[in-house]
Amino acid sequence: MSVKVFLNEGEIPRQWYNLAADLPSPLQPPLGPDGNPISPDMLAPVFPMNLIEQEVSQSRWIKIPDEVLNLLYRWRPSPLHRAVYLEKALDTPARIYYKNESLSPPGSHKPNTAVAQAWYNKTFGIKRLTTETGAGQWGSALAFACSLLGLECKVFMVRISFDQKPFRKIMMQTWNADCVASPSKETNAGREILAATPDTPGSLGIAISEAVEAAVTDKSGETRYSLGSVLNHVLLHQTVIGLEAKKQLEMFGEKKPDVVIGCAGGGSNFAGLAFPFVNDKINGAQIEIIPVEPASCPTMTRAPFVYDHGDTAKMTPLLAMYSLGHAFIPPPIHAGGLRYHGMAPLVSQAIVEGLLTPQAMVQNECYQAAVTFARTEGIIIAPETSHAVAAVIREAKKAKEEKKQKVILFNLSGHGMMDLAGYDAFFQGKLQDYVLPEEDIKKSLSAIAGYPKPSANKSGKW
Repeated sequence: MSVKVFLNEGEIPRQWYNLAADLPSPLQPPLGPDGNPISPDMLAPVFPMNLIEQEVSQSRWIKIPDEVLNLLYRWRPSPLHRAVYLEKALDTPARIYYKNESLSPPGSHKPNTAVAQAWYNKTFGIKRLTTETGAGQWGSALAFACSLLGLECKVFMVRISFDQKPFRKIMMQTWNADCVASPSKETNAGREILAATPDTPGSLGIAISEAVEAAVTDKSGETRYSLGSVLNHVLLHQTVIGLEAKKQLEMFGEKKPDVVIGCAGGGSNFAGLAFPFVNDKINGAQIEIIPVEPASCPTMTRAPFVYDHGDTAKMTPLLAMYSLGHAFIPPPIHAGGLRYHGMAPLVSQAIVEGLLTPQAMVQNECYQAAVTFARTEGIIIAPETSHAVAAVIREAKKAKEEKKQKVILFNLSGHGMMDLAGYDAFFQGKLQDYVLPEEDIKKSLSAIAGYPKPSANKSGKW
């Protein structure tokens, strides 16, 4: 029995897939402070124009430049594994497959877009990039990419993760990046938040505000901001994952998956695996597609579909997305990469359309799933990935109850070798399951009460 299959370098995708071209109900435009749609040139102080063109593109396929492919060859294509040992432990008739994105140099899916963004910025003449990071996977990936391309890199890391995961900072330093805890005293946004709440654990929204401010206030014009999730061009670059997985499932003899699963914070790793299969579903395939989030930060499962800022200081445009409110400070769970108040507009619109069925998980169930996975498949996974594995185990048990031979595919978005403190807390019984109270959601949403409202447009087919 084949346990894993590989593609060779000649089989790596040559184009990215853009779901925006195929959504039955199109995305609603980002809005400026005046409530009117923004123009692409309004994003120019933040992103280079070559990435802005991808952000607004309606083309189904976008060519991957040869120079970006040469960067991706360092770890792509990634293997597709069949989780035969997990299947045996669960005694399930389901066949479980996972795309192993933990084998990149930074240990996650994040460099798929980091090297692309760094290359596009360099070709545009940019000298340095600023960014935020939650758990540190994105900051590590951008530091790695900038090191390859000779760019300076500044990372604002959410304070709770900065304290919990010191080795991530060392990884970034090894790749010649500067990493500081956010909120920091280096930006106006950071100083204002520290003055109001000096003991804040921080949030991705705050870190984004700091990184955007650091980019747009550089008077030389040689700095831009780089984002690891949420925006269209970021999700676009990640679709190499799902496009490779399609070929590899065929090599395993599978016609299609019945269930596709990925954890989702801002949406990048989930979209990277799922979007090529969302296209199949749009065209008639019977596939259940599940993004999984923490119950402590239930953006997709309990938040409304609204117009909101992507950052706390309201420096970003208003995006049509599921959001808990830009002022929301998530509880300090160990899955730092999933502690984001909003969700990618493309993922959000796919949920509105009924193409996706989100789930929320508490962290003890996730860590138990991670331990089960480690003791069967052998890989110690990231806390973020554990949410996907917990959902996989639920689906595999359901297949056993129903006596159905389902094909389940999920994205192993990163390893957990930098996250062992969370495992230690789990083994010591110190992790608390936290379901966000409804009053907290109402309170955080009060900040956007007067904002424009998007229309929940959908075709009604799903």
